[in-house]
Amino acid sequence: MITCEEKTSPSSTLDPQEQATPSRALNRDVADCAAAKANSVEVLPAIRQKAELQEVERQLATDPDAITLHLRRARLLSQLFRLADAKDEYLKVLESEPNHLGALNNLGNVWFLMGKAQEAQDAYREAILRHPDVPNSRVNLANLLLQLSELMEARGCGQEALHAKHEAREHYEHALRLKPEYQPAHQGLSFLLGSLGEERQAAWHRRLAFGDRYIVSFPYRGERAPVPVLLLSSTSGGNVSLHKFLDDRIFQTYIVMPEFYDRRKPLPAHELVVNAIGDTEMAPGALAAAQSFLTLTSAPVINSPAAVFATGRSDNAKRLSSLPGVATPTTVTLARDQLTGANAPATLAGYGLEFPVLLRVPGFHTGMKFLRVDNLESLPAALAELPGRRELIVSQYLDAGGPDGKARKYRAMMIDGQIYPLHLAISDHWKVHYFTAEMAADPKHRAEEAAFLEDMTAVLGPRAMHALEQIQSTLGLDYGGIDFVLNARGEVLVFEANATMVVNPPEAGEQWSYRLPAYKRIEAAIQKMFRRRIRQDKAQPAGPQSHDVATVGVPLAHQMPAV
Repeated sequence: MITCEEKTSPSSTLDPQEQATPSRALNRDVADCAAAKANSVEVLPAIRQKAELQEVERQLATDPDAITLHLRRARLLSQLFRLADAKDEYLKVLESEPNHLGALNNLGNVWFLMGKAQEAQDAYREAILRHPDVPNSRVNLANLLLQLSELMEARGCGQEALHAKHEAREHYEHALRLKPEYQPAHQGLSFLLGSLGEERQAAWHRRLAFGDRYIVSFPYRGERAPVPVLLLSSTSGGNVSLHKFLDDRIFQTYIVMPEFYDRRKPLPAHELVVNAIGDTEMAPGALAAAQSFLTLTSAPVINSPAAVFATGRSDNAKRLSSLPGVATPTTVTLARDQLTGANAPATLAGYGLEFPVLLRVPGFHTGMKFLRVDNLESLPAALAELPGRRELIVSQYLDAGGPDGKARKYRAMMIDGQIYPLHLAISDHWKVHYFTAEMAADPKHRAEEAAFLEDMTAVLGPRAMHALEQIQSTLGLDYGGIDFVLNARGEVLVFEANATMVVNPPEAGEQWSYRLPAYKRIEAAIQKMFRRRIRQDKAQPAGPQSHDVATVGVPLAHQMPAV
C-alpha cells in the first residue's frame, strides 16, 4: 500500500507546468508573474541574450572570481532555459558567498523549474534562515508550499495539504508584516484564502494584488518577430493551463485579467485571444468580464466565454441527457440550508434524488471536496466536511462498475472539432482519478489503456463515438474534455464535460511510454488550432501597443520572484 508520504514526497519530481489543481494552476502563474516585476531585469530577445552571455564569458576568462559576472551568467542561462548550467553557476556563487540572497532565491527558482521541489524548498528555507526579514524569500517558499498542498489534496492527503497551507499562510502574513504593500504576498494570500473558503478576505487581498496589474507579459525567447497573443485569466481561480502550449519561442503572450482590466487603456497588439478561464462554477464573474472584454478586440478567440459559461455540472446534466446514446446523473445545485434539517429528504426527493448521492463543492476537481453520502444519517457529517461555500452540487450516484467490479473513467479531449483519447483510469474505488488509480501496479490495466489510446473507436464502438461527437457539438468548445464510462446499456455515462480538463505529458519511465503518442497528438492538435485561427483571420493585429504592461525577467514556469 502506498502511503500518503510516498505519494506526495517533496523529493519527488514535479512537473512545473502543471502540478496544482487544474482549475487554479495558471491563476497562480499569472499572479507570480506579475509579482516578479519589481525584482526582474529587462527581458532580452534570445539573440541579444546569447550575445551578452558570450561577452560575460569572455570577461570571466580574464576575471574568473568576479561574483557579479557569475551571477549575470547564471541569470542569462536561466533566461535561455539552460537550467542545469544555471543551477551549477548559482551553486558556484554560493560556494564563495553562502549568504548571497539573490543566488539562494534564484537557485530555488531554477530547482523548481527542473522539477525538484525538495531542492527548491531547501534553497528558499536557507534564504529565510540567513535573511529572515526579506519578504521575497518567504513568498517564494509560500508559493511552492501552496502548489505542493494542492498536489497533496489531489492525491488524497488532506491533512498534509492543510499543514502546508498553514505554513504558507504564515509566510505570506509575515511578508506583509515586513512590507504591507507587497503585492506578491497579497496575490498568494488571495489564492490560499480562496482555497480555504475565506472568500471575503481573499477578495480584499485580490484587489490589492491585481487592481493595477491586469496585463502581464510572459518572457519571449524566440529569435524572430513574435506572434502576439492575449491569454485571458481569472484572478479567483478556474483557469486551465493553456499557456504551456503557447511556445515562447513563437508566441509573445500577454496575460489579461478581465475582472480588473481598465477599458480606457489600449491593449497590446495581438493576433489571437485564448480564453483560459475554464470553470464556470468557480469563476462566473471572470467569464462575464471576459465576454465584455471581447468587445474591445476583433481577433479570433479560442474558447468563447459564453460557451464555457454554459458548462456547469447542473446545466450539462440537463442538456446532455437528451442526446442519443448519452446518460447523465440527475444533478442540481442547492443552497446548503436546503440540505440541513428535517426538510432535506423532501428536498432531495423533489429533484428525483435518492441515496446514495454525491456532494461536491463547486469549482473543485481531482476528487477534492467531493464525497459520497450513502444515507440520510451520514448527511450532516458530510456537510461538515465540505465547509465554506453557500451552495453545493448534488448528483445521483450511479454505479458505473464493470463486470470485474472495477470502476473506470475514460478521458477524451475535444480539440478544434476533433476528439482525441487522453487516458483511461481503472480503480477499485468509486472515485476514480489517474493520480490514485491502479495503473502503475497492474500491467493488464495499462494494456487496456494502451488499446484505448491506440484505437478509441474500436474500444468504444461507433455508437459511443457518435455520442461523444454529439456532446462536442452541443458544448461548442474549441478546447475541452469529457470524462465518462460506458454503462451496461452501452451509453456514454458522462461524469464531467467542460474546459477545465488538463493535458499533461505522461510520467517518465518505460512503463508509461505507450501514453506519449496520444499526448503528442493532442499537443500538436492544440498548436495547430492556434496557427489555423491566426491564418484564418485576415485583419491586422487588434489594438495599439500599450506601454502599461508588466514584464518578467526569468522565464520560470511558476514565475516566483527573482532577486
